[in-house]
Amino acid sequence: MQITTPADDRILITREFDAPRHLVYRVWTSPELVSRWWSGHRGTTTEVELDLRPGGRWRYVVKTNDGAEVGFHGEYREIVPDERIVYTEVYELPGVGPDDVDGPLITVTFTALDGDRTRLELLTVTGSRELRDTILQSGMEVGAQGQMELIQELADSLR
Repeated sequence: MQITTPADDRILITREFDAPRHLVYRVWTSPELVSRWWSGHRGTTTEVELDLRPGGRWRYVVKTNDGAEVGFHGEYREIVPDERIVYTEVYELPGVGPDDVDGPLITVTFTALDGDRTRLELLTVTGSRELRDTILQSGMEVGAQGQMELIQELADSLR
């Protein structure tokens, strides 16, 4: 997994998977599978709501290993099955309700590679350098690494 900052308000995570694109997409978009990878190795995913359509909402809640509950939610803006998903992502702070869908814009691209491999690119557009840096300093790299490892394991299990 590689994390880069291609612009002051952008974070790009790139990871290749030894699995065909349709399986990586399935792991990313199936609620029963999302519940097994979203928390990475940092807890347990306790809630997965996923309405995979433009205008549809999503919400995931993780109970961390230290007992805290952490929620994220957003709205899907674009869905191209097996190719691309565009959505917003809001980290739930006190006072942030599930109707607030104006968070960073995320584009996930699934690219088929030779040999039944897939390159996943996760581009986060934060809108500011400050928010980009806050996200980078939040421990997201460790969390993303755990998520990517679990996505590979789940894709392997679907073969």
